[in-house]
Amino acid sequence: MKIFVLGGDGFCGWPLALRLSANGHDVVIVDNGSRRRIDEDLKSGSLTPIADLKDRVATWHEVSGRKISTACINLARDYRRIRNLLVLERPDAIVHLAEQRAVPYSMNTVAGGRYTFSNNICATTNVMMAIKESGIDAHLVHIGSTGIYGYETLGYCVPEGYIRAHLHADGSPSKALDILHPANPLSVYHLTKAQDQLALAFFAKHEGVRVTELVQGTVWGTQTEENVRDERLINRFDYDAVYGTVLNRFALQAALGYPLTVYGGGGQTRAFIHIGDVMRCVQIALDNPPDRGARMQVFNQIAETMRVRDIAALAAHVWPGVLVDSLHNPRDEPPSNEFSLSNEGFRSLGLEPRKIKDGLLAEIRDVAARYAHRADRSVIAPVTSAPKRRTVRKRPQELGLTN
Repeated sequence: MKIFVLGGDGFCGWPLALRLSANGHDVVIVDNGSRRRIDEDLKSGSLTPIADLKDRVATWHEVSGRKISTACINLARDYRRIRNLLVLERPDAIVHLAEQRAVPYSMNTVAGGRYTFSNNICATTNVMMAIKESGIDAHLVHIGSTGIYGYETLGYCVPEGYIRAHLHADGSPSKALDILHPANPLSVYHLTKAQDQLALAFFAKHEGVRVTELVQGTVWGTQTEENVRDERLINRFDYDAVYGTVLNRFALQAALGYPLTVYGGGGQTRAFIHIGDVMRCVQIALDNPPDRGARMQVFNQIAETMRVRDIAALAAHVWPGVLVDSLHNPRDEPPSNEFSLSNEGFRSLGLEPRKIKDGLLAEIRDVAARYAHRADRSVIAPVTSAPKRRTVRKRPQELGLTN
C-alpha cells in the first residue's frame, strides 16, 4: 500500500513510518516541523539526539535500502497543498497523527490553547475535506485519546466507541439506538479529540470516507526494532513537565537521582500502551479497513490501566532506593478514579499487548541512563499553578504502593 503518515516526524509518527516501510509499504511523511519548533519555544528538547528529518530518511535508506518520501505541509492552513498531494499520490491509506498532543501545552497558556484548538480541529477537517474533494478512496486511521472519556469513576468497562442508548420523551415509547460514548474532556487537547471524533463519524456516515478511530492510551517506551538499527534513527524521549509522559519522566528522574514526582496520592488511573504495540495496532487497523459507507470503526488502543502510584512502585523495583515526591495536583481532576476500557477489538484480531510489569521498564531505564548527561535539569520538575506547592517526600511503600 501507499500510506501517508501525517505527523511522521513525531514521537509515534517516526517509528510508525519506519515500521510501515520495513513491512514493504510505500510511505510518505507529511510534517511541517511544528513539534521541533515547540521544543525551541519551550527551551527544552528530546533527551535522545534526534536528527533532522532529511537525515533521518537518508539514514533509513542507507540501512534498509527503502525510501521514505517527505512533504512539508501545514495541514491546518495549506488545504490546497494537501488536496493536490492526495490527487497526485493517491494513497491507499492515511494515518493521522499531525496534532498537538500535550495536555499541559494546551492548558498552561492562552497561546498554547488557541494553537492546539485551531491546529488540531482544522488539520483533521482539512484532511477529510481533501479526501472527499480529491475523489480518492483512502482509509483514514486517526489517533484519538482515551482522555475523551474523562477521568471520573464510571463503574463500568468503557466499550469501543459506541453504546446502546434508550431514549424516552414525553411518554412516547422508548427508542434504542447506538451512539458514540459521551465525551467528558478535561483539557483543551482532549476537547479537540472529542470534536475530531464527531467530525470523523460525520464524514464516514455522510461522505463515504472509510474511517478508523484508534482511541489511544498514554504511550510509553522509546525504541522499536527499526529505531535501534542506527543511532541516527533513534526516537524522541520527552522528559520535561509539558511533553514528558509519566513513565519517561520517572525513568530520567531515577537515573539522575531525583525523587519520582507523583501528583497527590497517585490514585489517578490511566490507560497505557507500549510504543511497539502502537505500531502493531496501526498495522492491524490498516489490514482491516471498514467498508465504504460503513460507520466509523473504533478500537480502544490500550494494553492496560494502572494507577500512577502503582507505576511508581514498579519503578522502585527497577531503581532501588528511589524516593517519591507527592506534589499538589494542579490539574482539575479527581484525586483518584477507577478506569476500565475494553480492548477486545484488537485482541480479537490477534494482538497480545505487552504490560509494564513484563520487564519493559528496562528499555527506558537504559535509554535514560545512556543519555542522562543531555538532560536539562531545569525542566524536569513538574510545573504547578497552585498558590502553594505542597511537597511530601516519602519512600514508595509509605504511599501505600503495591507491586
